[in-house]
Amino acid sequence: MIGYFSQDVGEMAGRSALEEVMAGVGNVVQLAGELKAMEEAMCTELPDNEMTALLERYGNAVEEFEHKGGYDLDTRAQTVLTGLGIGPDAFHRPVETFSGGWKMRIALAKILTLRPDVLLLDEPTNHLDVESIIWLEDWLTSEFKGALLMTSHDRDFMNRIVSRIIEVANKTITTYGGNYEFYEREREIRLDQLLASHKRQQDMLAKEEEFIARFAARASHAAQVQSRVKKLEKIDRIEIPAEERAVKFEFALPPRSGEDVVRIENLSKSWAGHDGQPKSVFGGVSGMIQRLNKIAVVGVNGAGKSTFLKVLAGETQPTSGSATIGASVQLGYFSQHAMDLLNPKKTVFETLQDTIPHASIGVIRNLLGAFLFQGDAVEKRIENLSGGEKSRVVLATLLARPLNFLILDEPTNHLDIRSREILLEALQSFTGTVVLVSHDRHFLRSLVNRVFEIDHGEMRIYEGNYEYYLGKTEKAAQLKSA
Repeated sequence: MIGYFSQDVGEMAGRSALEEVMAGVGNVVQLAGELKAMEEAMCTELPDNEMTALLERYGNAVEEFEHKGGYDLDTRAQTVLTGLGIGPDAFHRPVETFSGGWKMRIALAKILTLRPDVLLLDEPTNHLDVESIIWLEDWLTSEFKGALLMTSHDRDFMNRIVSRIIEVANKTITTYGGNYEFYEREREIRLDQLLASHKRQQDMLAKEEEFIARFAARASHAAQVQSRVKKLEKIDRIEIPAEERAVKFEFALPPRSGEDVVRIENLSKSWAGHDGQPKSVFGGVSGMIQRLNKIAVVGVNGAGKSTFLKVLAGETQPTSGSATIGASVQLGYFSQHAMDLLNPKKTVFETLQDTIPHASIGVIRNLLGAFLFQGDAVEKRIENLSGGEKSRVVLATLLARPLNFLILDEPTNHLDIRSREILLEALQSFTGTVVLVSHDRHFLRSLVNRVFEIDHGEMRIYEGNYEYYLGKTEKAAQLKSA
């Protein structure tokens, strides 16, 4: 049996979350009904030959039911849903009341509950928070016994899960044994070898072409010239893949802000709950964001991370308290919603040109090149771009402006690994202040120097990097369970 999870979850309506997951194993539910009917039939008097045939069918059905995990199906479905962040209080909520990201979790839970022999996953971590990603890692390594083939842009996830990498690039497929870190090292070695071979070939070609140009007009060298021309025609030219050509771009220094970028005092926010009653997202939050801070806002899904960023960005008003922006602060805010604000009829080049109208064509092309829009790609219309390409356009327009305070809500969503590395390098060298939400652990480890954790409506501030935060929370969890 093959289980396939894609980014297109299709229509979901008319069932609860748990019912939707159980519907994915409808054949097992049907088999349970058939077993019950056979058990009832066995309690009646039947001719020996019919009873023998019934017992044989029943034995085969029981074996199939056991193989498909039928006896613990309900428990398994609930465990998977809970692991993916949908707890018992939401099991019976209608699926149509969930957002698109949460529906993706329900669709993933449906596939995992199947326990297929082969699991095909297309970007399974895209809409998961860190806690759910860790749960999925544990489930795949300890519970799942089948074969797994997936696409992913999450380095940490791949390093823990995979034992082989299949690279599809430059019209060829190359297989590497090992996890993502091994693939990166091996690929770098192969690239160095390719670049060295390319240089040797270019040097040889230059000498041959120089000989041909020098002696082409001399009759005494005609045979040698023709021989070398034919030799060059037969040579397979080594090409360097376009994506391996280094793109260099240095962002302009942003204006300097004051030392105190945001002063937060008793900040709180409430939303109307499903029952219409106010529900506190966070409350009593106080703290200071200072110049050059690179802060990760963390917490389980639904903790209020995105809401906190919206309040900081002025996109929504707090219920009480204040978040006061400091002197000379120029703020830029990125969210998934920002992609919907792009003009679909404009080209990539025109979109960036609107942001920096006084920049030269060369500057705009260089900036777009840094975000992997090269050559004719800058003339693509926004309406024809993928989600990842739109994200790169929005990030390019953001980083092209003279900002010194960036608020980024899941900036790595939809980005491939190379795009994430480009963004990471840009933010590492950014001489302003950054507050971001991201579920990419490699990204957080490589960037942040403070962590704000929102947990059950409260905020805890950790004065250290992401590894420091993980160590502190792990120690706290151990003390709590002791």
